[in-house]
Amino acid sequence: MKVTSYYPVVMTTAVAATADFYRSHFGFVPLFTSDWYVHLQLADEPSVNLAVLDRSHETIPEPARGQTVAGLLLNFEVEDVDAVHDRLAAAGLPILLSLRDEAFGQRHFITRDPNGVLIDIVKPIAPSAEFASQYEAGALPK
Repeated sequence: MKVTSYYPVVMTTAVAATADFYRSHFGFVPLFTSDWYVHLQLADEPSVNLAVLDRSHETIPEPARGQTVAGLLLNFEVEDVDAVHDRLAAAGLPILLSLRDEAFGQRHFITRDPNGVLIDIVKPIAPSAEFASQYEAGALPK
C-alpha cells in the first residue's frame, strides 16, 4: 500500500465552530468548506492537514453516527512551545497540563478543542540518559 496522504478527521456537531477554532488558534486555512465538512491545511505547511466532519453525516457508517470523540490526542510539534503556550493561555484556552520538560525528551503542554479533543503542543528536547537509550539510532531529539 502506498499512502499518499494522512490526516485526522474530528467528528463533531459543531463543524463551523470547530474549524474556526483551528483556524484562529493554530493557523489552519480551509481548502474545502461545506456545512457538514471542512478540510483544513496549515497555512505555511501544506503537508499538515486536519478535517472536521458532522458526526451525523451519511458518509459515517450508521453504527458510528453520533459518536463523540474519545481517546484522541493531537500532537503539534512547534519551534517555540513557550510562545505558543503564552499565546493560547492569553486567548483563554484551558491549559490542562502545564508547560513542562519531560525526561523522555519533550517540553510540552496540553490544551483541548471545543469537542474535548486533547491537543499536545510539543518541542522535542534532549532526553535524560535513561530515556536516550530507548531511542532508535537517528531518532534522538537534539
